[in-house]
Amino acid sequence: MTYQWNIRHLTAVEQEVQQQLERELNISSAAARMLVVRGIQTADEARAFVRPSLDNLHDPFLMKDMEKAVERLHQAITQGEKILIYGDYDVDGTTAVALMYRFLEGIMDNGRSQSELMDNGQIANSPQGVQYPIGGTPSNIDYYIPDRYTEGYGVSTQGIDYAAEQGCNLIITLDCGIKAVEKIAYANSKGIDVIVCDHHTPGHDLPNAVAVLNMKRKDCLYPFKELSGCGVGFKLAQAYTQRYLVDNGRSQSELMDNGPIANSPQGVPYPIGGTPSNSEVSILLPLLQLLAMSIASDIVPITGENRILAHFGIQQLNKAPFTGLSAIMQVAGIEAKKLTINDLVYKIGPRINACGRMKSGRAAVELLLTDDPVFARQQAEEVNQHNEDRRDCDTETTKEALLQLQDDPAFANRRSTVVYAPHWHKGVVGIVASRLTETYYRPTIVLTAGEDGIISGSARSVGGFDIYTAIDSCSDLLTNFGGHKYAAGLSMHINDLPEFKQRFEAYVAAHIQPNQLQPTLDIEAELQLGDITKSFYNVLRHLEPFGPGNPRPLFVSRRLINHRDTRAVGKEREHLRLDVTDRKNAITGIAFGRADMAEYMQNGNAVDICYELNENTFNHYTTIQMMVQDIKPS
Repeated sequence: MTYQWNIRHLTAVEQEVQQQLERELNISSAAARMLVVRGIQTADEARAFVRPSLDNLHDPFLMKDMEKAVERLHQAITQGEKILIYGDYDVDGTTAVALMYRFLEGIMDNGRSQSELMDNGQIANSPQGVQYPIGGTPSNIDYYIPDRYTEGYGVSTQGIDYAAEQGCNLIITLDCGIKAVEKIAYANSKGIDVIVCDHHTPGHDLPNAVAVLNMKRKDCLYPFKELSGCGVGFKLAQAYTQRYLVDNGRSQSELMDNGPIANSPQGVPYPIGGTPSNSEVSILLPLLQLLAMSIASDIVPITGENRILAHFGIQQLNKAPFTGLSAIMQVAGIEAKKLTINDLVYKIGPRINACGRMKSGRAAVELLLTDDPVFARQQAEEVNQHNEDRRDCDTETTKEALLQLQDDPAFANRRSTVVYAPHWHKGVVGIVASRLTETYYRPTIVLTAGEDGIISGSARSVGGFDIYTAIDSCSDLLTNFGGHKYAAGLSMHINDLPEFKQRFEAYVAAHIQPNQLQPTLDIEAELQLGDITKSFYNVLRHLEPFGPGNPRPLFVSRRLINHRDTRAVGKEREHLRLDVTDRKNAITGIAFGRADMAEYMQNGNAVDICYELNENTFNHYTTIQMMVQDIKPS
């Protein structure tokens, strides 16, 4: 793939800020530049950025309908109503369900013995006949994950019927529900109230729920608009904690660090004013590890609140992971290292996602809820097998999709990609859409057959292009759709596919910019190898966690030549092991799939290298190395 290099140039004002940060923080020019690029203008802002604080979380009651949601939840808890937690089948949905379940479990009476629970019939079959792991379930909490293939995305009639059969008076939807107008009306007809916690873009009409928590509502004043679905659920837990369980005079960091949530005698939540500090046990802070999983996996910007929440969530994962997450870390082979956001994105998230893709998201929730290490290991092995099956399936589907495009003579002139095959597995179409986007760098939709002539699929976009709006322009052809700027889902009747392809392509062609059709590497700074010091790398580490909106910094160094040992490596000798110098300093690195440059560099030719930096430990010796993104002849 040919990349366009876009090097960020500072304005005169930004250069002045850079120099000021150098002086006041006693850091290098290169380190100060990275802070300036992230919009930081003062030393105080820089200190706040590199030291995230829970005190900087927004008041959850700024979210429209939060007051209503908290009061209805409190009513359900104090009156002993049965609550159904309803979530989507992906990482965001399943982590949200686990977060809300653990929160409610923590404020209800779970102090009874195992024998009491069994005697009272409270250890039985969980939702949809799946047995709960050891420890049982609180009698007034249940959860439901829709089947991807028989129910589809979002709130389903089957799920509402299940709630009614179980005697649930309240449903809390997580990562879904914002467009479920008819389904929530159906729930109301059965005497069931609904609290919607969703982050997807609302439709023209909001559902008639007790409360609709969504910061993207036009009438919502909540300052941060990019929470995940799990994040919205967390704000509900945070609001309930502030209102009914803690001393509101303490700061948010004190509430979390010192343990603001406790069970009073007989499991009745403490009123406003909290409980004596010596008996407090926090449940909010551990929950952040689930929230970090959703933030990393759901393509939401890791800026503002998300960056704070992800930061502390990763801390919890490294300090005291839940039993199920510890087990999945073991099967992924990463339990012995300090986790980063990349591990969540590429190692843990795909395995949890694979449950909903290949079989059932319920398995993921059971893994995230169990405290039994034996059950957790068994479940983690099963989850890992789902991921292996998913990997084989999406590899084969991607091959078929690429062949379909290669056989289409008109494809070369299109600005979008839409492919369909009736036999493709519904669980992998999103992954295939991502792979096609990486290959051709165009807004992409991958569709497969459902029931009754309905086809459905997933959409993925390229940098800067709003694919949700593009799909919305064809909404009259769709039976359902939802999502956000860079990822969405949709369904339609098979007969409408030709017109949809035509209209979607017309919209993309009219609105996409030429530079959005070429992959770009946004480079933060040009470095001399002498700039790459331990102190510089330490500043770099404090910019974590990286992700959308706060990308891992890319650098370029020019006119580098082979130092001593640049060569092709790997089983097929397809990768390039770099050992380069600018004639003053040297550094090593790895360029995956770029062995084509080995002979060129061995012959003494100079190259420009675009790269990230990371640490490499070998024989207990740690060095800073390049992770190469692109190489060009100088």
